[in-house]
Amino acid sequence: MSPDQPQPTATTAGARTQETAAPTTGAGTQEAAAQPTATTAGARAHARAQEAAASNGGFPDRPTVPAAAADVPGEVVWAEQVAPGGYAHRVLAAGTAIQLTDLEGDACASLLLYHADMPWERLNVADTVKVQWQVYTAAGQLLLSDQARVLATVTGDTSGRHDTMYGTSAQARNEQRYGDGSPEGPSPAGRELFILGASKHGLGRRDVPPSISFFQGVRIDADGRPEWLGSAGPGATVTLRTELPVIVLVANAAHPLDPRPAYTSSSLRITAWRDRVTAPTDDLWNATPEGRRAFENTADYRKGRA
Repeated sequence: MSPDQPQPTATTAGARTQETAAPTTGAGTQEAAAQPTATTAGARAHARAQEAAASNGGFPDRPTVPAAAADVPGEVVWAEQVAPGGYAHRVLAAGTAIQLTDLEGDACASLLLYHADMPWERLNVADTVKVQWQVYTAAGQLLLSDQARVLATVTGDTSGRHDTMYGTSAQARNEQRYGDGSPEGPSPAGRELFILGASKHGLGRRDVPPSISFFQGVRIDADGRPEWLGSAGPGATVTLRTELPVIVLVANAAHPLDPRPAYTSSSLRITAWRDRVTAPTDDLWNATPEGRRAFENTADYRKGRA
């Protein structure tokens, strides 16, 4: 990055690279000998020190294993803090609650969902807004697949600042705006982070569709132009409930319409716990004819696999 390019305000991409850096020279050279991991014994001591540091909270931007969190109503199955410019991924069962928290007010949680049993079925943002006649996300929105089934429902929202229209950032755009868009650089593009997460589940670049973004809002004004709203501030949450087994990908990268000159992002917390799927007795099941049909399609699939 040249001195006259905007500096990132919050990202740990550089720190991640340093944490995972490995010696590049063989044993026997003076340079390698100076590295604490140049020998087997040194590498073992280093690895165990890393585990001890993690146990003492030294790496907050990593999953908590085993998963643990306070003040949730069910068994915790996923607890992770995602660094600015970071990503997360997980397979979750149907009937799991997922809560996303914007810890410091500048997170942007771009989300993708895939049917875990057959990942060619995935979140279709266009159908999600078209079928429900609503482009603005709020509690009660169903996140629909391209097979007219419900992958997840939005059950809670204290932010009200979301976007279903502009997706996440691309590497070329971030290179133009910030000087870099690579996932290991200081201003990672959301799409590149999604590709990394997708690769952990046998998926590739062509499997990354348009995403939905939480915590950074966009509205369309009376003249048809996008209006940037930014966030609702620190502590805002969005809660989802999975209706099918899903692969979850989350990219925490600056929104593509963020007008601030510097790449701006802050930490995101993910907490998931066992819950239940939406039932025909729930008000949400029959809230709209379109939603009821999607729930019926989803229940019919689960019934065939039970």
